[in-house]
Amino acid sequence: MYYSSKRRGEDGIAAIINFLLSNARLVLGLGGAAVLGIATLAVKKLIERAGRPPDDEKPDKNMTDSWEELGLVSHSPKLLQKGIEGVVRKQIAAATKKADLSQVPPSSSAPPSSSAPPTSSATPPPEKSEPEPAARRKRLDLCVLSLTERLQRYYSSRVCLSVQEVELAQQRALDMATEIQAFLRSKHPDMPLGEMTLAGSLLDDLQIIRADHTCLLVPLQLEPSLWTPVAGEDTFLGHPQYCMLRRVNLEYFPRGRSYWDRHLVGGYLSSQSVTELMGKSVMESMNWPLLSSTLECEVRPVLGSPGLRLEMRVPGDCDHGDGDRLFVSVLPTVRSGDMTLTAQPEVTGSFDYVWYQSLYPSETARLADLDQAHGRSEVRRKCLKTLKAVCRNCPALHKLTGTQLSNVILHLSEKESDWSEAAFADRFQQAITELIGYLEMGVLPSYFKPSVNLLQGLTEDDIDEMGFMLYCAMSEPEILLI
Repeated sequence: MYYSSKRRGEDGIAAIINFLLSNARLVLGLGGAAVLGIATLAVKKLIERAGRPPDDEKPDKNMTDSWEELGLVSHSPKLLQKGIEGVVRKQIAAATKKADLSQVPPSSSAPPSSSAPPTSSATPPPEKSEPEPAARRKRLDLCVLSLTERLQRYYSSRVCLSVQEVELAQQRALDMATEIQAFLRSKHPDMPLGEMTLAGSLLDDLQIIRADHTCLLVPLQLEPSLWTPVAGEDTFLGHPQYCMLRRVNLEYFPRGRSYWDRHLVGGYLSSQSVTELMGKSVMESMNWPLLSSTLECEVRPVLGSPGLRLEMRVPGDCDHGDGDRLFVSVLPTVRSGDMTLTAQPEVTGSFDYVWYQSLYPSETARLADLDQAHGRSEVRRKCLKTLKAVCRNCPALHKLTGTQLSNVILHLSEKESDWSEAAFADRFQQAITELIGYLEMGVLPSYFKPSVNLLQGLTEDDIDEMGFMLYCAMSEPEILLI
């Protein structure tokens, strides 16, 4: 009778939970769905505990633990506005009542230890397995240290790169640039190219965990009188971060006057054609064994990449997982006024005449200027790098990019003026809260181009998964620092 009544109680609660969760996203939005997910875990634990023998745990402690686990829902900034908290607590209260009715009365529990027969000395009770010392020490540290101390420790041990590692990776990339540039000039002596330059987070001290990727920009020298950029908003594409380079003045300067006329597609310079030209020249014609010997590390092209991507690996680390590897993306680049346009097929897709307007240089320069204006504290950079490391280490947050996170920091800088070292933990938590708000809206406007929605490429499932993890981190930030 006990098990049958318990089973009916479980079915009733399960029906309520299934109904709420199946309609959560439609009715309650991201915040509600995340909270109901958390509530479901608490209800499940209540049901599981209801079926255990009473001597397994203390009933009072069971109820207290479940409410403490559910307590993080009260930290959500939009729950009270949406009325979610009342719905959740009503269902949990009903579940708690059912669980109480299913408990075995205290009188039927096992007799106290004083009346129990003595244990035979020949069969001593099994000892409880102790957790590993390292794991126990880690949990103790998380409990003892403040959030500021934990963030500082995480930043120094898990985020920062040594100066030697960064300089070595930069030198390898520059050596690679010298070799590729010399090869292209010998292979295509009439191709007007500028000096190849290093770019990206490795150059700007924004790389985290491992110095493993960078970009080499190959500037194309276009005649200003023959080429003009056309913004994506002014074309059928409608994408504010796409751009096209149109050939003009054909009546005065017919095709053939510019070297790049051979890469025209429908009157526009084809980014895909330029990338394919450089890719085929480098990947098919370069002497890779000789280049590897010259640079004293194994160099090879990354096959299957939509653009030109190379891998550099130190021979001594070939058998140690990731090892000491450096991936180098070679990007044809056009600078027109204050715009930097790059050929990135992995971003622009099948539009072979579309160039990508990179806002990264402006964002990085703005962050540096803001930190310089506040006494060289570099807390914005520190906060950004910590967030990037957290997202790389947490599977649920993998799809959040450095561009998205840097724009969150830039927007937050407009609201907050205190970016001192003492405010590091507060700004970190506030950045998480701001990010949750952008995920709820499904819109993160670019700081320099508000018409660009930086969350556009994410699916609803991606947003739900990220939102759930970040909601949990609002009350327990240490889950991001493990």
